[in-house]
Amino acid sequence: MFQELLAFIAQAPSPCHTVRAGEAMLTEAGFSPLAWGKPWLLAPGGRYYTKAFGSSLLAFTVGSNSQRGLRIAAAHTDFPGFRVKTSAGLAKDGYGLVNVEPYGGLMLSSWLDRPLSLAGQIVLRGKDAFSPEVCLFDFARPLLTIPRLAIHLDRKVNEGEKLDRQKSMTPLASLLKEEIGGEFFLEKLAREIGRAPEDVLAYDLNVYLAEPGALLGFDGEFISAPRLDNLTSVHACLSALTASSAENGIRVVSLFDHEEVGSRTKQGADSSLLPHFLEAVYRGLSLDADDLADDLAQGFLLSVDAAHGLHPNYEDKADPTNRPRLGQGLVIKRAASQSYAGDATASAVVSALCEAHEIPFQCFANRSDIPGGSTLGSLVSARLGVRAQDVGVPLLAMHSARELMAAADQDALTRLLSAFFA
Repeated sequence: MFQELLAFIAQAPSPCHTVRAGEAMLTEAGFSPLAWGKPWLLAPGGRYYTKAFGSSLLAFTVGSNSQRGLRIAAAHTDFPGFRVKTSAGLAKDGYGLVNVEPYGGLMLSSWLDRPLSLAGQIVLRGKDAFSPEVCLFDFARPLLTIPRLAIHLDRKVNEGEKLDRQKSMTPLASLLKEEIGGEFFLEKLAREIGRAPEDVLAYDLNVYLAEPGALLGFDGEFISAPRLDNLTSVHACLSALTASSAENGIRVVSLFDHEEVGSRTKQGADSSLLPHFLEAVYRGLSLDADDLADDLAQGFLLSVDAAHGLHPNYEDKADPTNRPRLGQGLVIKRAASQSYAGDATASAVVSALCEAHEIPFQCFANRSDIPGGSTLGSLVSARLGVRAQDVGVPLLAMHSARELMAAADQDALTRLLSAFFA
């Protein structure tokens, strides 16, 4: 399971690449593509998927009998990092740099002195203004780095490093042999895809860590990799759905973009994307709005996102009684503020499901004086009016360029989702 996860992460350096890697899993498992925004004619026993706006993916199975029921697992395709700005080339003193901006709540220092690359979408001139050509692209090799200032020039660096998001975090890309300006970046980008610079109209490019994930620990019990938040959840959701042979109801995986920046976009969780999708599914099965409302009232949503594990060097940062450890199973996340979706009934459902299938699980709550993060669960639950519970694998170094988890916890999460989709 963990080798499959590492291979998936390597194929997913941007949200659009995450969707492509997920599409490959679904296609191999016999899922049929559907065109977003078009009417669907669906059949009992069918397995389908659709893509929305390039970076969101929705997949579902239809039971072969007439018994209804709706179960949804949601996760997100994006992750903290840097995005390349428009007109990104920056020429300074013979160096070629790339102007970037932070995306999400990243840990800046974790990106220093590492080999980095670029991946995402490049949009090219098409047959008319409303029909541009979209090219999914990955440099797929070490390309950039953000070099740290030498300690000789900052003697107090070990007393606490202050990094300016604009000045300190500009990646170095090239040595410029001629006195040229910032157009070097667009020229090199166009050359890489075999097009003229004037054909490149726009791009959405992620800076990503060009280092593979790895097993570590004396017994290979840990996974160290970029993008564990939230590709662990994406892979577990898709693995469980593709393996499902449920004969009853509708089983859905909804993978949204932009969770790390608030989800308020057309392909984010706080949008009409999933409601419109479910309406299209029910119409395609000759069911109506009342049928959907009934199924949502009795349905269940698993919001699947990473959780904080107990850090052995910072035990005081954990709650006194809810202290999930790596390797001890998936995490059920609770918060009175509803930053994590769930209530006592939803938590009990997941706990009972784990117990019935002998799946190890733990509970998490933030310290009362540390607010913690949030997920897409409450947003989706509120839009649909469906009971929901947040779950995920525990991580250390969450939102670092490279995060850490226990390999066994991925297996526990996938088993929970498989039981959920049964």
